[in-house]
Amino acid sequence: MPRLKESCKQDLKLRISIVDVVSRVATPRRAGGNRFKALCPFHQEKSPSFHFDADKGFYKCFGCGKAGDIFTFVQETEGLNFTESVEALAQRFNVPLEYEEGGGGPSREERSLRQELFDLHEFATDHLHQALKGPGDAAAWMRNYWTKDRRFPAELADEFKIGLADAQCSGLGAAILRKKFSEAAIRQCGLFYLYDDALMTVQALKPRFRGRLMIPIRDHQGRVVAFTARQTALTPQDDNSREAKYVNSPETPIFSKSNLLFNLDRARAHAGEGKPFVMVEGQLDALRCWSVGLKTAIAPQGTSITEGQLLLLRRYHTELECFFDSDGAGQKAALRLLPLALKTGIEVRFLTLAGAGKVDPDLLFLEKGLAAYDDLKAGAFGGMQFMRRFVLPDSRTATAERTQGAVREIYAVIAAAESELLRKRLLGEIAPALGALQVTPDVFERDFAQFLAKGGRSAAGPSERSAGFQPASDSASSSSASPSSSTSASSGSPPSSSVSASGSSLPAPRPPLEDDTSAPERDLLLIVLHFAELGKALAHACPHDWIDERLPSGALLNRFLAEFSEDQWPGRDHLDNLLETDAERALVASILFESPQIDSPSKVALEGLTRLRNRALTPRMRQIELQLAQAATDNSFDATSLLKERSDLQRRLRSPLALAALA
Repeated sequence: MPRLKESCKQDLKLRISIVDVVSRVATPRRAGGNRFKALCPFHQEKSPSFHFDADKGFYKCFGCGKAGDIFTFVQETEGLNFTESVEALAQRFNVPLEYEEGGGGPSREERSLRQELFDLHEFATDHLHQALKGPGDAAAWMRNYWTKDRRFPAELADEFKIGLADAQCSGLGAAILRKKFSEAAIRQCGLFYLYDDALMTVQALKPRFRGRLMIPIRDHQGRVVAFTARQTALTPQDDNSREAKYVNSPETPIFSKSNLLFNLDRARAHAGEGKPFVMVEGQLDALRCWSVGLKTAIAPQGTSITEGQLLLLRRYHTELECFFDSDGAGQKAALRLLPLALKTGIEVRFLTLAGAGKVDPDLLFLEKGLAAYDDLKAGAFGGMQFMRRFVLPDSRTATAERTQGAVREIYAVIAAAESELLRKRLLGEIAPALGALQVTPDVFERDFAQFLAKGGRSAAGPSERSAGFQPASDSASSSSASPSSSTSASSGSPPSSSVSASGSSLPAPRPPLEDDTSAPERDLLLIVLHFAELGKALAHACPHDWIDERLPSGALLNRFLAEFSEDQWPGRDHLDNLLETDAERALVASILFESPQIDSPSKVALEGLTRLRNRALTPRMRQIELQLAQAATDNSFDATSLLKERSDLQRRLRSPLALAALA
């Protein structure tokens, strides 16, 4: 993505009131001064707990904990990334944007081309839709095909701007040339075949789509980026793609079929609690669902579902239902989907079409309307139920080889889950079905652990999580082995401790991970953000290895203190370049939204520092005591160094900390 200039983001914050942004989604009520409250747009509630401050430009919900600024609000409510949210706000409030040069993103010319391609596709959509509504035999035939043959309401064609590409389709090329779109945009839009050295004339523009029903394809922001064209009786015999029922736009600078889902721009507004996304096969299936009231229907672009598409879905909702044919092809498709869903955090349920009377969802919904969905939903089943039904062999015909192969297939799917707790739950869902195959749950769990230990991969491919796995046989050479397990056989001496950057000997094992909301890192982050005058003194008093960077507040605190140490602190209103993730932006916004009543900020800072120190040094003290106890039985071991280190740690733990007065 292109990198926005920091000054542009600050300009947007100054020009756009958070009240105007929130008011598009929720009804604000004044809560005193320039503070407002509303019903939270992120969770169901009856009393307003969502507060936002016009002066500070931040919001925070005291019900669900969501917090942020104008950018994160648009991200959360519209499912955009950070850059997209900035661009959306700039366009909405007519604020010009500037981009950094050489930032690794598209050049100015490339960005201009992308916008021109969006404009060209919107123009083509309007032109083709007007062709469908216009006079002439072809338009009348296509309208009849839509309403009589396909049995769609005419209003749906207007709602989705369904169009007509007539047999010659020369009118579109002429209209685009008259509109003065650039040659680069015309060559790369995918609507025409054009020789490299051809002049920009109507005759040179050979239309890709002829005699077809045109379905605009929109991205998740609602911008037309491509078309799907349905073959009809109007498709001429000399058309090279005459036999193809559907022809899609080629991939372009604005269209990648593996990262787009048809109708997501509309469906995302209807998905939510109790309303999962419903995956159908094609665009017309999705349109049929929409026409009968199933507003969460989406469709891939003629390809198997991809990880990118599931990650896109997850921005809005994590529940997905898929139509399922129980034939071999359907089972293979489900097996491809399940590990990707587990990896991306999507919960999948299958709506089986077997025995439903009509395999084609389009015809099924046409005949029964929304009641067809209710019938299918009653028999829906989850991923592990699918594995039990279609992967595990029947106990009457199961052989050891078939059982082992099926279990390995199940392991490969479960291994895709990122959470250990989720893996355990999934194993528990499968375990009852293994009794008939003479496999007990404890054996099943141990075997799965061995599968992972031997490098077993998920069906979705290797994950970053598994990259750090270390087999048990290598534990003796691990630098983080405990003293009791890694005593040197040749010397009998306990392992030497490592020395930290702050000069202290620290334990190899890390302390347990604290709750981020109560960790000292968060208290110190609050001090730094609200009392920046203490930032430099804190940076000098706090060794970086006291801070637990596994905590979101710890990672930010280390980053902020480094800025203070180098006299580069930009101020709390200019932190965007220091915040790397949406979660970090939300955390900072949550803290900045607070108005802490602290009589002595330096006292709070020292208390936080003391907690950091004690947490960092105490585990090493305990480890030394253990090593000394083990060494007491070994007369040949010289404990002098350990005793000296213990004395030093005791002194450091007892000594009061201080914040130096720094100029």
